[in-house]
Amino acid sequence: MTLSTPQPAAAPPVTAAPDPADLTVNNVEVVYHDIVQVLRGVSLTVRAGSVTALLGTNGAGKTTTLRAISGLLKPENGKIRDGTVTFGSKTLSALPGSEVVKAGVVQVPEGRRVFKHLSVEENLRAGAILGRGDWKADLERIYTYFPKLRMLRSRQAGYTSGGEQQMLAIGRALMAHPKVLLLDEPSLGLAPLLVAEIFENVRRINREEGLGVLVVEQNANVALRNSDYGYVMEGGRIVLEGESAALASNPDVKEFYLGVTEHGQRKSFREVKSYKRRKRWM
Repeated sequence: MTLSTPQPAAAPPVTAAPDPADLTVNNVEVVYHDIVQVLRGVSLTVRAGSVTALLGTNGAGKTTTLRAISGLLKPENGKIRDGTVTFGSKTLSALPGSEVVKAGVVQVPEGRRVFKHLSVEENLRAGAILGRGDWKADLERIYTYFPKLRMLRSRQAGYTSGGEQQMLAIGRALMAHPKVLLLDEPSLGLAPLLVAEIFENVRRINREEGLGVLVVEQNANVALRNSDYGYVMEGGRIVLEGESAALASNPDVKEFYLGVTEHGQRKSFREVKSYKRRKRWM
């Protein structure tokens, strides 16, 4: 009888560490009511663990870009007509907003939109609806980033200031353990000191949690100071992109978004000729 040579036990499978996931918008076109085209072939990337700024004037298509990413076009009678939105290997383009949140992409809308009749802490707990992690530990984590919210935890959210509501809206989004955070005009209507405090906290969250951030802003100065990479949008198109430091020193960006001429002088917006900007960027 021939005895078979015993085979060594199979080694357990090695699980490779997941590659960092980038959020990618690829050649996206968006229409509202099947008629009005707002985005015209928009492409951008939010690198994992980086802060990316999307700049542009009012009506350029910045908020529509965020809605296309976060699955919130349908309530506004909008849809992606062409192109794709992906997060890592997952396609987000056809998903409703709730599924996009489950995938790890969470938007903080313009105007904060907290639940004004609920307390600050109840608002934060609403962000933990997905049930990820220990919500009590998550509350402590949010209070570490925004100590003011701890002091206001029992106050009705509608009776807090604009800056406190912005902190609350960001904190509520963080309770869902996002991998990418979308911020729509976080500086809107806030005093400069509060804007600086909020962006300092966003940068801290980005560093400590490795969170990717896409921030939409009209305040180009503060956005470029607090981001790694930036895109400039006009008329539903991306017209310029680059490292934030390079954009901040670009003569066109300095003149038309920072209000500084090539000689370092401040310029009145009324003196700016929009056709000149478009011509130089085409």
